[in-house]
Amino acid sequence: MARNKVISNHDRGWPVRVERGGGPVQHGALDHSEAPAGLDEVRRYRLGRLQSEMQRQHLPALLLLDPINTRYATDCTNMQIWCMHFETRCVFVPADGPVTLLDYADMPFLAEGLPTVDSYGVMKAHYFFAAGNRMAEWASAFGSQIGGLMARYCPGERRLAIDRLSHLGGTAIQDLGFEIVDGQGVAEVARSIKSPGELDLMKAAIAVADKGMHAMRDALRPGITENALWAKLHEVNIAEGGEWIETRLLASGPRTNPWFHESSMRVIEAGDMVSFDTDLVGPYGYCADISRAWVCGDVWSREQADLYRLAREQVEFNMEVIKPGMSYREIAEKSWPIPDRFKKNRYGCLAHGVGLCDEYPSIPYREDLEEYGYDGAVEPGMVLAVESYIGEEGAMEGVKLEQMIHVTETGWELLSHYPWEEFEA
Repeated sequence: MARNKVISNHDRGWPVRVERGGGPVQHGALDHSEAPAGLDEVRRYRLGRLQSEMQRQHLPALLLLDPINTRYATDCTNMQIWCMHFETRCVFVPADGPVTLLDYADMPFLAEGLPTVDSYGVMKAHYFFAAGNRMAEWASAFGSQIGGLMARYCPGERRLAIDRLSHLGGTAIQDLGFEIVDGQGVAEVARSIKSPGELDLMKAAIAVADKGMHAMRDALRPGITENALWAKLHEVNIAEGGEWIETRLLASGPRTNPWFHESSMRVIEAGDMVSFDTDLVGPYGYCADISRAWVCGDVWSREQADLYRLAREQVEFNMEVIKPGMSYREIAEKSWPIPDRFKKNRYGCLAHGVGLCDEYPSIPYREDLEEYGYDGAVEPGMVLAVESYIGEEGAMEGVKLEQMIHVTETGWELLSHYPWEEFEA
């Protein structure tokens, strides 16, 4: 069976060779005929963002193994979750030249028709499950494979940016005389600015999350387990063409404080607070990161209502603070002042980027600036999730809320529209 194929790419001006079949080809394994944006335009934009950032940093080549980054570069998917815990496929991106996808196995039909994949082959994987006591041998073969791509597409260059790689693979590349530099930052900075087409695809994922949340709301009644309620979101996501959910962050009653308990077989009772974070990777691979809190039975106690009002106030106050061009530090310094009794259990960040998943930047609270803050500024085209968790240390319950916004040239656009709770207490 042939191991290297070149996929048609006439419009980019590089040599074209098609080795299998003829006639029209389809875009991978999914039917995107009803996509809300031109997918090829989005694909070219994303690859262009990567290559522009490489050129800005004077990097001749980028090797991507993180499945989120390989998706961003090529839009070619293959067992995404499985590939997150095995180094089994990668993408080689020159700063100016053809892109090579090295896959888990010889399945070129997955990349047919994609304008972002020029050459297809099989990666020389060297993780223990596949290689056993031959890991070092196969790592050396992998290094030679990458060295061959460098020689072919970046002759004379010795610097290679890599997003993540085991020490065996990295050593095999270094042994050939190459200098490895960080590539994750290249990918994260590139991903941080969304095109109009990307925003349309994100809105499709958010619409699926909204539909899933309505299904959860309809199912919420005393006697349902946390897991059964959480399953409603998964069901809608998969049925609507979504891909997976990153976390299991749904908790009820006393499990809502502190935050970060994952869903369980606990039976939800009347009057329980229910808080959750969607972390949903929906259609076209884009993330909908939205948090809401409800009370089972819709009869709110005064304490529950106060927690909710404070969490909503924090989210809305901090959204109003955010302006294009503001530094992360300035946003933190002007953010909503967290009452002392809630500081201990505050969320991990004030806001963070969202794209194909949670991503750069992460903007800390003022209390965490010195330990966790870094330089940078909000730019038009960023999509941010603005966070809140309000729960007093030692108290019974807490509220998690989160909204998504798109930063524009003059302000921001609200992306998440699932309604806030309205209640009497």
